Amino acid sequence: MADHELSAGPQRYGVAEDAASSKKKSTDDAQSSREAGIEETAHVVDPAAERALCRKFDFRLLPILAVMYLFNALDKGNLGNAQTAGLSKDLNFASGQYNLIVGIFFVPYVQQDDILTPAQVVFAPPLALLGKKFGPSRMLPIMMFSFGSFTLLTAATRNFSGIFALRFFLGAVESAFFPLVIFYLTTFYRRNELARRLAIFYAASNIANAFSGLLAFGVFQIKSDLVDHPWRWLFIIEGSLTVLFSIFVYFHLPKSAAEARFLNEDEKALAYHRIHVDSSSIVNEEFNLKESLQIFKRPSTYGFLLIEIALGVPLQSVALFLPQIVQRCRHFVDSGVLFRFRIRFPFICLGFALTFIGFIIYAAIDDIEHQLMLAYYATFMMTWGTSAPSVLLSTWYNNNVAHEGQRLALTSVGVPLANLMGLVASNVFREQDKPKYLPALITTASFGGFGFIVAACLGLYMTFDNKRRNRRQGVKLYARDVPTSRLRDGPKVDDFRWFL
Repeated sequence: MADHELSAGPQRYGVAEDAASSKKKSTDDAQSSREAGIEETAHVVDPAAERALCRKFDFRLLPILAVMYLFNALDKGNLGNAQTAGLSKDLNFASGQYNLIVGIFFVPYVQQDDILTPAQVVFAPPLALLGKKFGPSRMLPIMMFSFGSFTLLTAATRNFSGIFALRFFLGAVESAFFPLVIFYLTTFYRRNELARRLAIFYAASNIANAFSGLLAFGVFQIKSDLVDHPWRWLFIIEGSLTVLFSIFVYFHLPKSAAEARFLNEDEKALAYHRIHVDSSSIVNEEFNLKESLQIFKRPSTYGFLLIEIALGVPLQSVALFLPQIVQRCRHFVDSGVLFRFRIRFPFICLGFALTFIGFIIYAAIDDIEHQLMLAYYATFMMTWGTSAPSVLLSTWYNNNVAHEGQRLALTSVGVPLANLMGLVASNVFREQDKPKYLPALITTASFGGFGFIVAACLGLYMTFDNKRRNRRQGVKLYARDVPTSRLRDGPKVDDFRWFL
């Protein structure tokens, strides 16, 4: 964008525009609506200016958020590592008590993956909505400080009751972390930019899982008379680092792009305009609980939640089942190429199809030893079919909700709901079905097939509805053509177009 185009500052992009007027914008004539939309989005015409702004966000925000999520994942997994160093024995746990501690945060038998208990599903929505009210830039570091403190306090526990209580509160304060991060990113990036950034952020948990065991092994080698058991150092070190980093984050994360100290006035204006026309109907809208809950009156909401449920079972089943084949090795699949496209649902459907086929192939293998390469091929399909769609799905429904409060409300229910399906995964992989786990494979494949059907039906409905709206208005509009400032009421607005 030329310098003289940017020099107009905040008023050039309408930063001073009254937010209430955004709620009243409507279109009487379809063609004039299209022309008005073009005029509004024409203010951002220089890709170089957009890329420069995104690079600033990428370097200033993503590394911080990724490190936060890395500490989040480490604090989840340290209990399993402490157990290998004799936690249960040192604290004189009775039979089954360790599983109770695991279960208060995680689903039993899944100790190091992002699987939430029903209690966390209850805590996630209210904490996430509080994050909207007080700002993610404040709520996220407070949550991080809290779960770091609970991790640190775990080092001082002397019995089952103490560690049980701490793990409960740890799970509660961590429950809304990921939904709130997703919402926070939607206030800085356009809809078509979001998925790739979420993938980078999501990779932090894979990095944590990759070296958490190595870190624990190194910590357990510490010889000191300051503590009675080496595993206490693991909680002390990880908890302390988490608390210290949360203090830095509190003063580093900007409340919004308009208040980011690393942007000049022209960049702030551009950042505001980007979100106003391609993410939110009202930027930094004041929180209203009643309005936020209106998202659950939309039929499409329950389509998205059904897809989350269908995705949750194979996603968590891979966490349970994959180690049996690859001896706890993990695969990382680069799905960044998918995020170059402006459509989501075909790739979500593809993921479900690969999940379905992968589990069916593995179920059909009678002799793993003699068909090992085929088994590896099946596990590759399972892994890709669950990892990439998990990012794309969160992006898909966030792209279709312009109201900030409603967007966060849906995310704070959808993400924990998918993780809750670990209850299904942990109960279908039964000990008596070893080593093939045939009933579990069939169950998981069925959820994959169900997810494919629901995602395909919802995506095709959106495609049909977009064409129907275009015919009715006599224009050819796509989701990217309609400024989100007009889409506060979602599908009720004539100009609304589904982001596919």
